[in-house]
Amino acid sequence: MMMLTQVQGLPVITADEAEPLGRVESLTIDAHTSGIACLRLSGAPRHVTAIAWQAVEAVGRDAVIVRSRAAAGPGQGSLPAHQEALGRRVLTEHGAAHGTVKDIAFDNTTGRVLTLYTALGDISGDRLLGIGSYAVVVRAETS
Repeated sequence: MMMLTQVQGLPVITADEAEPLGRVESLTIDAHTSGIACLRLSGAPRHVTAIAWQAVEAVGRDAVIVRSRAAAGPGQGSLPAHQEALGRRVLTEHGAAHGTVKDIAFDNTTGRVLTLYTALGDISGDRLLGIGSYAVVVRAETS
């Protein structure tokens, strides 16, 4: 398990060529799958601004490893639009406020979102419904 804030700023390196591609600027979360869709890079060549999660070999404390430069490049047009989750307000599908997102825990092997840490408590990643420009929407807890 890793935290989204731990991954931000890590260098991204290819396994095949041992070349740096840039640094992780952010992670794009696909709310439909409750998983990481791609890495958004800073300091990368123009043709490699995002890398699909499927190209990621490993995410560690010191770096993110992708298979190769070739695997990092294709398919960027099919990646979802990025919506920043950190700092966003959290609302249930009924409109009840649940603080703001402080951090997000995810499985560094599968990319699955495990937990959203908010100002008002933890929310299971299974409850994630959507991420937009205004809020992160989660399913309300059932009693």
